[in-house]
Parts: sequence; C-alpha cells; structure tokens
Amino acid sequence: MLTPMVAGGVVFPGLFLLSKNTLQRLPQLRWGEADAVIVSARLVSSVQAVMASTAGYIVSTSCKHIIDDQHWLSSAYTQFAVPYFIYDIYAMFLCHWHKHQVKGHGGDEGGPRAPGSTWAVARGYLHKEFLMVLHHAVMVLVCFPLSVVWRQGKGDFFLGCLLMAEVSTPFVCLGKILIQYKQQHTLLHKVNGALMLLSFLCCRVLLFPYLYWAYGRHAGLPLLAVPLAIPAHVNLGAALLLAPQLYWFFLICRGACRLFRPRGSRPPSPCQTQD
Repeated sequence: MLTPMVAGGVVFPGLFLLSKNTLQRLPQLRWGEADAVIVSARLVSSVQAVMASTAGYIVSTSCKHIIDDQHWLSSAYTQFAVPYFIYDIYAMFLCHWHKHQVKGHGGDEGGPRAPGSTWAVARGYLHKEFLMVLHHAVMVLVCFPLSVVWRQGKGDFFLGCLLMAEVSTPFVCLGKILIQYKQQHTLLHKVNGALMLLSFLCCRVLLFPYLYWAYGRHAGLPLLAVPLAIPAHVNLGAALLLAPQLYWFFLICRGACRLFRPRGSRPPSPCQTQD
C-alpha cells in the first residue's frame, strides 16, 4: 500500500514544482510567481483528472461482473491519489494567497507583512473554498479507508465509474484559467463552457442514477426499486456524494446563463443571482 502513496506524494508536488519553475524560467515566458502558481495548480489537477478517468475507464470496462470482478488499478490508483488531495488543499491555498497579494491586500513583495495577515488570508481561503476543502478531507479520511477496508475487494466496477467523474475537471480548470486572464468572451471559453456543462452533467450528476440502474440490471430490479433493495447507508453515502455535485452544477449552469446571454439584454429571473 505504501508504494503507490509514496509515488503519489512525489509525482503531484513534483509536477507542480516542475511546471512552476518552467513557466518562471523559460526565456520565452518569464511568468511571475503568481501566474505560474495558479496555472501549475490547474495543470496538476487536470493531469490527475486524466489519470483518474483513464484508470476508471479501464477498471469499469474490465469488470464484467459488477460486484465480484476485481482489477488491480482500482486499489492501486486509489492509494496513488490520496496524496493528491492533501497536496491540492495546499495548492489551492497558494493560489488564494497569490490572488490576495495581486489584489493589493497583502504586503509589498519582499516587504514585511502586517501581523496576522497570513491568518486572515487562511480564514478567507477556508471561507471561500470550504466545500472543496471539506470534499478533499472526506476523500482522504472517509472514502479512502472505506474503499480499502469496507469494500473487501468487491465493487471495483462502481469505483471505476466514480473515478470517471474526473472527466469534467480539465474543462473546469481551463475555464478558471480563462476567467483569471479575462478571456470570458472568447470562442475558446464558450466552447469550453459547453463541454464543461455537458461533461459535468453526464459524469458527475447522471453518474449516480446510472450506478443505480447498473445494479438494478445486475439484480433484475427496476431502477425505482433499487434504493429500497440496498442498505440504507449506501443510499446515504450516494446522497452525500451527490449533494455537492448538484451545488457545483447549479453554479456552472448559472455561469452558463451569464456566458451565453446576449450582451445588453436583461437576464431572465433564474439567472439574476449575483456572486
């Protein structure tokens, strides 16, 4: 178990540092530290998402029996990804910190910072990214132990499908980068927004009804009968995993309303919510 975790602990922070230093030192780029940190964090998240989705596809398509069939990637990649969630909490804080400095709320670069400023930034970070930090903590402290101990080698098909939820992450990361650099009105941003909406809907929201349907087909049950045929704690776990996906999907839909609304026109009432 330790080997994949150690590998993940080296790969993700190492890729972040490599990307950041490359963006800062290449003569053609010479990016500032803030830009390099933000883009590198998004790059690592996208790489992890591609790896997770690929592993999930291999596992889910290899398991013909959705309960008993096993694939070595299911446990190996789960262990490999644990350090990513720990690293990403810190990477998100670094991004928040540099955005805070760029907006002029922190001390001058290289100069002394006001007492307590780091704690103020940390509180702002936790307030803004509370749901994401909670999500990452649950992945490490709850989902990982359950996948290793409680499953007892069963249900690799379902784990593979859950890993494929990461398909939407590269589009989310690219969208955040384009917004960061004021490219909201470009064709690339609109195409990426449409792909992000579609992939998030299919791979994160509709994933859970699909899993219930897959189990129902295996057990010979209609879809609506599945929740009553499985243990209550399984339904509870699915509901807790689905809830943040629905919230994030609402935010994506709200952003899509603003993105594709004609300029100068009044927004319809469902899209009037402000950040």
